[in-house]
Amino acid sequence: MKFCSQCGNPVIQCIPEGDNRLRYVCNHCTLVHYQNPNIVAGCLPVWGDKVLLCRRAIEPRRGYWTLPAGFMENGETLEQAARRETDEEACARLGDMNLYTLFDLPHINQVHVFFRAELADLDFAIGVESLEVKLFDESDIPWSELAFRTVGRTLECYFSDRREQHYPVRNEALPPLLAQLPKV
Repeated sequence: MKFCSQCGNPVIQCIPEGDNRLRYVCNHCTLVHYQNPNIVAGCLPVWGDKVLLCRRAIEPRRGYWTLPAGFMENGETLEQAARRETDEEACARLGDMNLYTLFDLPHINQVHVFFRAELADLDFAIGVESLEVKLFDESDIPWSELAFRTVGRTLECYFSDRREQHYPVRNEALPPLLAQLPKV
């Protein structure tokens, strides 16, 4: 960040009084610019023994499979964001939703939240951000073609929990992949 979004003057990095970390602060109007993690909200849509996946039509990871999910918008709840993303990517309607997985990704300043939900019907279609939308049995999941680790981990949890018929809310921190760590 170089300029204040309120007054347009240059900002500096400093620790504001009463704070404990570096922030961008405007020397002119004294506005502190907080930068907080982004929330990704999504859904694990289920129909019987199958789960609905979308092949991404956008970057990042275009062409890879994912659960419908995306960045939460201001003015919406987590559930509203997950429903909106499911509608945008798969044109799918959902029944009741249950909070299922929460992943902390501090290395990319994100939190990913997935709900587990039954599809209301089989009237789904390719959305504007998808190349393909399809129901998969566990044995047919394209594991090596999944777009994001949080999607793979949510699916792993789901298939394990389904065997037990017990779906606890899970919260995990996912470290960066070794390939993403800087070389020393």
